[in-house]
Amino acid sequence: MDDAVGYRLRRAQLAVFQHFNEAFSSKGLRPTDFAVLLLLTDNQGAKQSEVAEALGIQRANFVAIVDGLENKGYIERRKSETDRRVQSLYMTPAGEAYLEELMPIWIDHERWVLEQLGGVAERDTVNRLLRRLYD
Repeated sequence: MDDAVGYRLRRAQLAVFQHFNEAFSSKGLRPTDFAVLLLLTDNQGAKQSEVAEALGIQRANFVAIVDGLENKGYIERRKSETDRRVQSLYMTPAGEAYLEELMPIWIDHERWVLEQLGGVAERDTVNRLLRRLYD
């Protein structure tokens, strides 16, 4: 298995998720919830389906994620003014404050990941190589 790239990628994913979960354990936050909040910072009013697609989450599964974040008061759904069937997502002030509180933890987590791969200077290389796998 030492030469199996897929196996190594899976082990790496588990290590990154474990570190994320440990770093954010006191906040009761899942990686997917954080990704939604982070994505909405620059995409207020994005369609619910667009956010799910951008994060690679099936729409049916995404509804529960949005429900959880909405129940906590971090995001809100609004019906589109042009198409009442479409739900747009917005961060609430509470969600923005919560994300601001989370950012130092996330920055430390990102730094840890990059340190495992040779340092912050490797960020572009790592991202370029990983992007090839899913683009």
